[in-house]
Amino acid sequence: MSTRIAFLKGHGTENDFVIVPDPENAIDLPPAAVAALCDRRAGIGGDGLLHVVRSAAHPEAEGMAAGAEWFMDYRNGDGSVAEMCGNGVRVFARYLQRAGHVTEGDLAVATRGGVKTVHIAKDGDVTVGMGRALLPEGDVTVRVGERSWPARNVNMGNPHAVAFVDDLSHAGDLLSPPPISPAAAYPDGVNVEFVVDRGPGHVALRVHERGSGETRSCGTGACAVAVAAARRDGADPAATGAPATYTVDVPGGTLVITERPDGEIEMTGPAVIVAEGEIDADWLETATSA
Repeated sequence: MSTRIAFLKGHGTENDFVIVPDPENAIDLPPAAVAALCDRRAGIGGDGLLHVVRSAAHPEAEGMAAGAEWFMDYRNGDGSVAEMCGNGVRVFARYLQRAGHVTEGDLAVATRGGVKTVHIAKDGDVTVGMGRALLPEGDVTVRVGERSWPARNVNMGNPHAVAFVDDLSHAGDLLSPPPISPAAAYPDGVNVEFVVDRGPGHVALRVHERGSGETRSCGTGACAVAVAAARRDGADPAATGAPATYTVDVPGGTLVITERPDGEIEMTGPAVIVAEGEIDADWLETATSA
């Protein structure tokens, strides 16, 4: 490892990430190192970390290398590994564009949730093909304090529990994971979205992201919310034959989610690189071993 490691900082609707370019997968990033980098007081700060690796160089992605040159090795802010991050994919694509690896137009990105199709538009927005939602059977309940709500179980490559509430303040502080029952519905934890209506085809959310706490935005969560809202509203595209589009306000901005009759979901929103610099490897080693 060199004495300094390149990094960038970016965000998608204020869901922010430390970006570590590492094409040949040469940098060791154990959970403690990721947590140190994502620490907002003692590190760089971020909801998660985007480890940018060529698919062929990573054992988890080499099987996808024929269809996607780049692998988004995504980590939550606590250092744990996650399957997917919708905002992260957009920021990942923006980094690849900035670095000259891709241009405007279409590309493919490998993730632990499969290969995702991405379109970088001339106006700066990035659209990600998020795949299809799975809707596991069984009733789920979310509780905050004395309140509880039925929740829709939606899997977007990672697990979500979507609860429609009267007021977003009912979600509480979201510092710790809201209790879910039955707990067995989510053996590896869950992202929890609290949702209110803003108008026809327009909702707003707050989210507790597994491994990160409350974040300013969650791309897969916005998709899960749009799917849950469409089912609640009787607008399931598979049944109606028409796409369902929802504007989803998150604390950090706005995302537009469209589910097509074939079940494919597209998410469109901004992606911004705000800074770049170098990580001191000696500091990282000390922070990791502390």
